[in-house]
Amino acid sequence: MKKIVRRTVIPLYAVAAAWLLYAALFPLYRVHHFIIAIAVTALVGVVFRLIFKKKDQVIEVPEEPVKTGDEALDNMLHEGDMAIREMKRLDESISDEKISSDIVRLEEISGKIFGHVRENPKKLPQIRKFMNYYLPTTLKLLNAYDRMVDQGVEGENISSAKQGVEGIMDNIVKAFEKQLDSLFGDQAMDISTDITVLENMLAREGFVEDPIHKNPAGPKGETV
Repeated sequence: MKKIVRRTVIPLYAVAAAWLLYAALFPLYRVHHFIIAIAVTALVGVVFRLIFKKKDQVIEVPEEPVKTGDEALDNMLHEGDMAIREMKRLDESISDEKISSDIVRLEEISGKIFGHVRENPKKLPQIRKFMNYYLPTTLKLLNAYDRMVDQGVEGENISSAKQGVEGIMDNIVKAFEKQLDSLFGDQAMDISTDITVLENMLAREGFVEDPIHKNPAGPKGETV
């Protein structure tokens, strides 16, 4: 989200009114009056700008994801961006602190998933089920929960449905976390391989003891 400041138009109206008033009282075709008019209207603009600065509005405008040129990846990023926007809306709409904190966590994890896949497009197939089922179904449940809360009624059906959503949120968060973790499976394997190779090289060069070929000493200092 990027922030845009929408300035109040009151100073502009004040400047226009000052210019018209001066023009009505003095001949602007004379150079010195024209210069004075410019100075007066500029001063009016500054004064009104300071007085009505609090009238400025700061609005947030969603930033569209930068296109990558990969149609499948761009579609995923667009859907992901829309999902995160919906999570933000639901977080603001739902007052329950536990549900709201879970939504914030889902938003955070989802952003990391989309960011990682953006940097590693070959992993896009790994989140197909996440994008096609888990993410939309989660949003569907949260939207249903939001609508039920708005009813202001605690009947049997509404209460049961709300409790169902509340009860599954912890598992949904864990599922999202596991989805993110799974994207780092190949990197974890590479790191493990690099560590093994490095340990073997260090042992072979004599920089560290080789735990495999080390000869432990016996009770009397004899090697076993």
